[in-house]
Amino acid sequence: MKQIKNISTRFIILVSLVSAFTSCKKVVDQEPISNEVAKDYYKDYKEVSVALAGCYNGMQEPLINEWQFTELRSDNARQRSVNSTTNTNMELNVLNLYNAGPQHQQIYNYWLSVYKNIRNVNYVLKSLGVSFENGQLVFGTPTASVTEAQRNELAGQALFIRAHHYFNLVRLYGGVFLVTKPLTAAEARKINRSSINDTYNLITKDLEAAATLASAKPYNQIASTDFGRVNAWSAKGLLAKVYLTLPVPRSADALALLNDVIANSGYGLETSFQRVFAINNEMNKEILFAVRYRSGLVGLGNPMANLFAPASSGDAIINGDGGGFNYPTPSVNSAFTTSLTSFTDARKDVTIASYSGSTTPLYVNKFFSKVIVANDAENDFTVLRFSDILLLKAEAQGYDGAAGSSVGIINQIRERAGAGNYSTGTFTTAFYKYPASGTGAITSDADFHIALLKERRLEFAFENQRLFDLIRFGDAVATIQAHYATEYSAYYGRFNPVIPLVTLQANINTNKLLLPIPQREIDTNTEITITQNPGY
Repeated sequence: MKQIKNISTRFIILVSLVSAFTSCKKVVDQEPISNEVAKDYYKDYKEVSVALAGCYNGMQEPLINEWQFTELRSDNARQRSVNSTTNTNMELNVLNLYNAGPQHQQIYNYWLSVYKNIRNVNYVLKSLGVSFENGQLVFGTPTASVTEAQRNELAGQALFIRAHHYFNLVRLYGGVFLVTKPLTAAEARKINRSSINDTYNLITKDLEAAATLASAKPYNQIASTDFGRVNAWSAKGLLAKVYLTLPVPRSADALALLNDVIANSGYGLETSFQRVFAINNEMNKEILFAVRYRSGLVGLGNPMANLFAPASSGDAIINGDGGGFNYPTPSVNSAFTTSLTSFTDARKDVTIASYSGSTTPLYVNKFFSKVIVANDAENDFTVLRFSDILLLKAEAQGYDGAAGSSVGIINQIRERAGAGNYSTGTFTTAFYKYPASGTGAITSDADFHIALLKERRLEFAFENQRLFDLIRFGDAVATIQAHYATEYSAYYGRFNPVIPLVTLQANINTNKLLLPIPQREIDTNTEITITQNPGY
C-alpha cells in the first residue's frame, strides 16, 4: 500500500533531470542535462529545446496524484474497501469523503509537483525573453541565441504547458500563487494568492499566445518526431475549454475556436474507441494532446497500470501486482449498460475490466498495458481528444440556445461506441438551468443537459475530467450526495465508526469542491498572511 508514495519519490528524483524521450516518442533527441546546472542559462536553440523536453516530462509527476482529486472525489471512483487502515488508504478515504484537511500529504505532493514544473517552464520562457507584466505577456529580447521563428515555436509550447498546470490548479484550489518567472526564496515569500479571475487571465493570455505561436500544421502534415508537441490546435482546444469554464463563460469565443479545430486541424475520431488507446496507435488523429510515457526501463514508464490493477492479484493481471486504487463504482460500471438500447456500449471493456480472483474485481483498464517490471507501462495519458472538441461544441451551442441542433453531435459519439441514437425535439432555452436527473429521449433542454453530461462521463471516464465536468455543469454537489445515498448500504455506511448518511452528505458543499491550500505553504510564508479556502 506504499505504492503511491514510492512512485512519487521516484518522480521527485526524476523530475530534477531535464530528459528527453527517445525514438519516435521523443520531444527532442538529446541526452539529459542537469536542471540544476542549466536551468538559469540556456545559451542556444538546442539547450532550450532540451530544457523544454524536461517540461514535457515534468507533466508526468502530477498525474500520480491527479486522479485522487478528479475521479476519487466524483461518482466514478472510490476505495475498494472501508476496512484498510494504512496511512495511504486513510488519506484516500478522507478525499473520497470530502473530509481532507490542509495537512493532507497528497494534496501537498500534487501542489508541489505542479509548481516544480511551472518553475521549469518559467526558466525556458525567461531564456526566450517572455515575461508576464501587468496582466499581459511581454516578448522581449531572448537571452538564448534563437531566431524569431525558433523563439515562437518554443514559447508557444512552453506557454501551453504553464497554462495547463494553472488551469488544473485554479479548478482544484481556486485562486493560487501566480509564479510567472524564476524566483529567489525571498521573492517567493512576498507572493500572495491571486484571485480566480486573475488566475484565469494568465491562463487565457498564455493559451491565446500559444494558439498563435505554435505550429498550425494539420494532423496529416505533422512529422512523427513532432508527435507529442503542443501545436496551435491543442492550444485552441484547451483554450475553448477554459472559455467554457470561466466564471462568466465565453461560449461564443469557445465555439469559434472549436469550429476552427473541427474544420481545419485534420484531427478526427478514430473508427473504434479501442484504437484511441492502443499502444501501437499512440498520438493518433483523435489525440490533440497527451502526456507521453515510454516503457523500457528508462525511467519514463507509466505507473497507472500497476496503481489501478487489482490489489493482491500477484502477476495474474500485471507484473509487480496492483494497488487496487481508483476503484470503479457500481454507478459508472452500470452507466455503460443503461443506454437507450439496453446493451453494453463498446467503451465499457476499454474503460473497465474485471478480475475473477477478487471480491472487488473491477479495475481501470483504459491505461493498461503489459509491463516487464512494475510502474513501467507504455500508455500515454490523454489530455485532449477530438471527441472532447465535439462535445465541447455541443456544450457551447447549448449556452447560446442551440442545444437542439447539438443532439447530432452526441449521437456521433454514441455511434462510434455502438450505442443507440437519441431522438430529438425542438427546444431553445439554456440547458444549464436544469438539474442532471431524468431519462428518456431528448425533447427538452433539461434532457440535453443530462445526455451531454452522461456522454462525457462514458467517453472520458478515468481521464480526470468527471469532477471538473460536474462542477462546470453545476451538478457536483447534488450528484455526489446522490452517489453517497445510492452506495450507502453497500459501502459508505460500513465505515467503523459508522458515518450517518446525513453527515456524509453534509461534508460535500460548494466550498469543499475546492481543495485546501496546503498548510505548509501558509506556515512557510512568514511575510504575508495567506488566506485559506472557506470551509477549512
